[in-house]
Amino acid sequence: MPRYKLTIEYDGGPYNGWQSQTNGLAVQDQVTKAVRAYSGEDAEVFAAGRTDTGVHALGQVVHLDLERGDKADKVKDAVNYHLKPAPISVVASEIVSDEFHARFDATKRHYLYRIINRRAPLTLDLGQAWAVPVPLDAHAMHNAAQALIGKHDFTTFRSVHCQAKSPVRTMDEITVSRYGEEIEVICRARSFLHNQVRSIVGSLKCIGEGKWRPKEMEAALKAADRSRCGPVAPPDGLYLTAVDYD
Repeated sequence: MPRYKLTIEYDGGPYNGWQSQTNGLAVQDQVTKAVRAYSGEDAEVFAAGRTDTGVHALGQVVHLDLERGDKADKVKDAVNYHLKPAPISVVASEIVSDEFHARFDATKRHYLYRIINRRAPLTLDLGQAWAVPVPLDAHAMHNAAQALIGKHDFTTFRSVHCQAKSPVRTMDEITVSRYGEEIEVICRARSFLHNQVRSIVGSLKCIGEGKWRPKEMEAALKAADRSRCGPVAPPDGLYLTAVDYD
């Protein structure tokens, strides 16, 4: 029974996150349904990350086992056919070792957060980015974010509903860059806490608009106190862009 690694992109707006749950439709439900329609098998689909409600993906990675043993490209095309018209697409497929696990073998996860910094409301990017009408200083945001690099207790920047056993994570990279009206926040780490990126971005906005002094980001981190976090950024601008494996 071959194991398939699929790379998937999706618009998270219509879904209650990746993971199947009792209240509402999840991306996992749609993928599992499409696999069943194609193969007739109730294959369990394992993902690299459990994106939250409204969060998008450009490079979500999943694995599943199928008895049919079809070629990887056929699996990709067949699943995509049965995913229509859902805003979900399998962009790559390959056969991997039976020992491969999309979640536990991941060595790094890459997230992008998009902010459109202008007074005019969004049209084409509606639901795909955070519209912030007040001017933001991306340079100040970037400098403040560097205090989060390395191994830290990220209690301040994780949801009170986070189920992780430890708040300690190692942040490999955070960059904040402006491209005209768009500000991109890129975060890279082996793993993230629930709402960690959105919490960080919301606090960086406080820096960018001058509500927080530059050193307040580091002070909030060291406090290890959720009440010290700025307002959490909405899910619209967050994308899981890639997952790395050895």
